[in-house]
Amino acid sequence: MTDYLLAFKPAIGLYGQHDPSAVLFEDGVPVFGVEEERYTREKHATETFPSNAIEACLEYRDLTITDLDRIVLPYDPTLRRKITAHYVTDAIRAPGVGRTLSALEESLVTQVRSRFLPTRQIERRLEAFGTPLPPVETIAHHRCHAASAFHPSGFDEGVVLTIDAKGEYDSTVIWHATEDGLRRARTYEHPNSLGLFYAIITEYLGYRMFNGEGKVMGLAPYGEDNTEIEHTLRTLIETGVDYDVTSLTKRWGTGHGVEALEEAFDRPRSETSGEFDQWEKDLAHTAQKLLEETVVDIVEAAVDRLGTRTVAMAGGVALNCKLNQRVRELPVVEETFVQPVAHDAGLALGAGWARQRPINVDRQTHVYLGPEYETEQIRSTLETNKLSYVEPDDLERYVAERIADGDLIGWFQGRMEFGPRALGARSILADPRTAASRDRVNRFVKHREEWRPFAPSMLESAADEYLVDGEPAPFMIDAFDANPKKVEDLEAVLHPADDSTRPQTVREDQHPRYHRLISEFADITGVPVVLNTSFNDHAEPIVRTPTHAIKDFYGMGLDVLVLEDLVVEKESA
Repeated sequence: MTDYLLAFKPAIGLYGQHDPSAVLFEDGVPVFGVEEERYTREKHATETFPSNAIEACLEYRDLTITDLDRIVLPYDPTLRRKITAHYVTDAIRAPGVGRTLSALEESLVTQVRSRFLPTRQIERRLEAFGTPLPPVETIAHHRCHAASAFHPSGFDEGVVLTIDAKGEYDSTVIWHATEDGLRRARTYEHPNSLGLFYAIITEYLGYRMFNGEGKVMGLAPYGEDNTEIEHTLRTLIETGVDYDVTSLTKRWGTGHGVEALEEAFDRPRSETSGEFDQWEKDLAHTAQKLLEETVVDIVEAAVDRLGTRTVAMAGGVALNCKLNQRVRELPVVEETFVQPVAHDAGLALGAGWARQRPINVDRQTHVYLGPEYETEQIRSTLETNKLSYVEPDDLERYVAERIADGDLIGWFQGRMEFGPRALGARSILADPRTAASRDRVNRFVKHREEWRPFAPSMLESAADEYLVDGEPAPFMIDAFDANPKKVEDLEAVLHPADDSTRPQTVREDQHPRYHRLISEFADITGVPVVLNTSFNDHAEPIVRTPTHAIKDFYGMGLDVLVLEDLVVEKESA
């Protein structure tokens, strides 16, 4: 008899504010997973219950909620009691009597609810799907991150590092993972949070917490070592294995930390995100440097202490691909695995795996877990909207020729990716060989800052030729330096400041049609690489449906839209 488990991450109340998602497990294997933002069309779907994602999971196997054997939540509110004293103290110290009383009351109410009614809020929401409900279980936030990193890694043993802004009471955890499971080796408790430290830098530079950290990482290579900035930051925080960033992070949120930076640097926060002077670039460079320094020290100490040279990582900070490169390149590290859905949406994967033995989980090779649409469904949509289309005999060759000619392609194929990266299912594709191609995509398609780099998709067989120490990297979660001899072939997909890149390597078994397309482009140009960025406009979630793709196609500077077997082109004026 089939066992069905639903794991989902809400973004309400005690369960965090961002990135709700749901994953359906069938006999221990994830068979469908999707983020709520793809339905609400609001980036990160903040403060949202994942009703649409849950419904999609159930529909995938034609289930009702009563057919499920278990429901698992990747958060254990009862553990919040471990930082009750901090929240109460922080509330009392908050400036202003009214604010103090309000914060104290909210803190106490939260602790009572989390201890005595940990799942009731969730169960009430679930009852809308039917009753009786199956058992609802909670598993600690960082344990779910750790399971999401180690269980699908293929490792027999390893150091697991989970780093984010905050779990229930913890912000960074070192785990010793074996075939039998996970054991905490060290916990850095909130508010000593590397994720919150980086978020404060992000807000100080004019971006939003939990949204702009990747932009700060991308800005960092444009900066240089700045003795004054580094000295000031080091007076505020301690780096290394015993790091302490609480002078900036001691109050939840970024307000206190940003004010502390304004005072320390005698300089107000940036009000013009996307436009930076050299000082701001140097600050991003220094913050990235101190983050890498700290995590490297933690990993080196953990490898030495635990006696294992494989490292797995998850948590929002593990989306920092430059950090992941530093860890991978450490002499003491033999192999790494970073969960491609490293942020909170990936908690649903970890929750489903957490009660299994790691040895029973297959190595993760793709994230194509979302919905797909048949060609006939798409044909009907196009004809209903009176849109002309063609159906090429050799689609991959046709599209490869258009990319080689300089056209910008909207590419909609197969099951949607789960996680923050488009990996050839909901992608925008372009020629990787010229800076002009990169600039066209930034200016006319993505409508974003022109200094931001793009990433390549390349045949896995070409990784060793195009990358320094190249190896399979199917998830765009790790950075590599480009082979200097191949830089001219990759101008549109390298970081202009340091010739690094965040590749996706592609095998035929991972995505057959995408592999054929890149192979055809290689046959035409001699370059087995395409520029790949997510199919969405600026500040919008990745497209989910053909209708979303059509809307963006006509609202962006794309030349060609490919929807499964069908091709739509804009009529000439």
